[in-house]
Amino acid sequence: MENKDNQGLVIRTTGSWYNVLLADGAIVECRLRGNFRIRGNKQTNPIAVGDRVVFQPLDDGTGMITAVDDRRNCIVRRATKLSKQTHVIAANIDLLCLVATLGFPRTSTGFIDRMLVTAEAYHIPAVIIFNKCDLYNDELWQLHNEVKAIYHNIGYPVFEVSALTGLGIDAIKDLIAGKVSLFSGHSGVGKSALLNAIDPSLHLRTGDVSDWSLKGKHTTTFAEIHPIKLDNKANGSEESQNASCASYLIDTPGIKEFGMVDFTPEELSHFFPEMRSRLHNCRFANCTHRHEPGCAIKEAVETGEINPERYQNYLNIIESIESDEPIRR
Repeated sequence: MENKDNQGLVIRTTGSWYNVLLADGAIVECRLRGNFRIRGNKQTNPIAVGDRVVFQPLDDGTGMITAVDDRRNCIVRRATKLSKQTHVIAANIDLLCLVATLGFPRTSTGFIDRMLVTAEAYHIPAVIIFNKCDLYNDELWQLHNEVKAIYHNIGYPVFEVSALTGLGIDAIKDLIAGKVSLFSGHSGVGKSALLNAIDPSLHLRTGDVSDWSLKGKHTTTFAEIHPIKLDNKANGSEESQNASCASYLIDTPGIKEFGMVDFTPEELSHFFPEMRSRLHNCRFANCTHRHEPGCAIKEAVETGEINPERYQNYLNIIESIESDEPIRR
């Protein structure tokens, strides 16, 4: 990228305006040069938070974005149910923190699996953070342990936290130290409250869960990156040493549905770790693990080596890919 004085990190997007953070801490409001939009003609947002851009300063103190650096990765989803366009949630991510709840409201494993598959496809490490654990009764703890086992057994770290009581917050601080971490999930899972617990100086607006629907209300309107301060209590650990490095949280609006793009039924199993390790044992190289004979994946499901709920979610995703349908709560 050219001209270091005129480059920076997109930390907020609000329609046609982009807040760009410079190396000296200054923030410049920028717009996108009109003919640049051709590059992103299949995207509702050709520039996303996390992008690094070059801009030309204008006389009124704003800037005009002229170039965008190549992305290392991104999280992308179908824009709407009937749309062929895509929406980039964020770019250049070190870690996906999928915030979920098993009550108030409940996050389905189908939604979790769709986000994990997308992270796998873009080589983004992912963890699952179950919030509101202070509200669990014995039944919910039992359900939590069952769901936790599904993901723990295939290599995904799972955390139990409470933004209200502070349970598990220090572990999350250690986890995200020195990283650019995307926090995403349904509305109502307490994402903004969790980010406030991680860094109280953020003062993000929080909301309640609707009494009649048990679904969340949007409190975050636009995606935004927050440079954060971490007061890790761990001393001498590698994580606490990382805290001295720049740490960023990406806060995004709650996701109601997650429509996947650019996946084919034949390749989907490559993004399920427990399936990926068994693919070479299938009789057919293009096996979709639905009806083909000699399928190692179906055999592993029958023997209990692959969780049947994950397998059913896999089948549901294939069906939605073929019918272009997103998944709801």
